[in-house]
Amino acid sequence: MIEVEHLRKSYGELIAVDSVSFAAHAGEIFGLLGPNGAGKTTTIGCICGLLVPSAGHVKVMRHDVVREGTAARANLGVVPQDIALYDDLSARENLAYWGGAQGMRSPKLRERIQQVLELTGLQDRAREPVKQFSGGMKRRLNFACGILHSPKVLLLDEPTVGVDPQSRVRLLDLVRAEAQAGTCVLYTTHYMEEAEALCDRLAIMDHGKVIAAGTLTELRSMLAERDLLRLTGMFSPQAARTAIQQIDSVEILQSDESLLLLSLAGASQKLPAIFAALAAAGAELRGTTLTQPSLESLFIKLTGKELRE
Repeated sequence: MIEVEHLRKSYGELIAVDSVSFAAHAGEIFGLLGPNGAGKTTTIGCICGLLVPSAGHVKVMRHDVVREGTAARANLGVVPQDIALYDDLSARENLAYWGGAQGMRSPKLRERIQQVLELTGLQDRAREPVKQFSGGMKRRLNFACGILHSPKVLLLDEPTVGVDPQSRVRLLDLVRAEAQAGTCVLYTTHYMEEAEALCDRLAIMDHGKVIAAGTLTELRSMLAERDLLRLTGMFSPQAARTAIQQIDSVEILQSDESLLLLSLAGASQKLPAIFAALAAAGAELRGTTLTQPSLESLFIKLTGKELRE
């Protein structure tokens, strides 16, 4: 449904996407996970035809998005990160506008508008101007506009940014329902917990590159069941490194004056030795967080830093 081969997008000397390749299939939620600035939105822009790739190829439903743009976009739905609504129009009027832009006509359009309003829980507010909506309601309406024409391929770019917990739960349930109906969903996020809860397969991006890809199980296996230990306080980085390096099978992922990130197996058994070594090195320990293998610990292992907002 989506084929991306060696995609590259550059702006002068700035390379936003660097030789990215992946494929997504019908009924699958494929996640692009990474911090803001990783290249996720640029990749989405190239897939939907808003941006022209500098190199590589992108196909949607086997149609090249550059050479066969109209055919590629015929069954494509997009929910952008920036809300694409007209504030002075009502929810129903916004849906009618976007449905018309997709070539939908009444009575089918009226019927489908009512369906998506009910799906997103906005049927009681359908005639109110969007400017009176909360942020979560706008996000839900933004989603409704993207699925109105029942696309076979759905691109979701950070669809839950800034929403309330209730709207987030409803949106995630809607995403799952789309995939269960056979839609190919490409989902970009920098929320680790969303990616773990939703996605069948994932590609982790950073600085325009895919640094790891696979199922959640495959990605977790890259950690070899190693825990992530996060220590905060006041450290002399070199002294802390020297002290920790004396302890077997402990890998230092990040070390600075206020943070020490360690990857290790059987962390609970090694904590006393770690604390004693750091105390002897003059460290002042203020906080300790122990995390089992997860996407976040994999990201830190691959990049040497925590996920940036």
